[in-house]
Amino acid sequence: MDKQALADKARDILSPLETQNIVKFVKGLTLKNAMENPWVIGIMSILIFYAVFKRSKFVLATLFAIISISLLIRFTLPSGEGNELTLGSTLPFAFGGLVIGAFLIYFLFIKSE
Repeated sequence: MDKQALADKARDILSPLETQNIVKFVKGLTLKNAMENPWVIGIMSILIFYAVFKRSKFVLATLFAIISISLLIRFTLPSGEGNELTLGSTLPFAFGGLVIGAFLIYFLFIKSE
């Protein structure tokens, strides 16, 4: 392969990673799509393995916060248009957020190794 053919092949392979395509992907990403998208799941898995092997409390706490808040939003707040917030959906969200926050404060600041 000559250099031009190799450069053209690399450009074709890397074209989905252009900034415009990534921005379009992120703008169209909903919470449900993010939790079912293999790319997002793969990146989260890689970060989890990194956090476990390097014993990084910060990365592990960040991943816990992202995953738990996304699950909290998905299962407690109403989805779709026209659905209003009610006390029955807001209270579990508020108490779930308090539990997540308390766990993160305990894990990062109170618990010592």
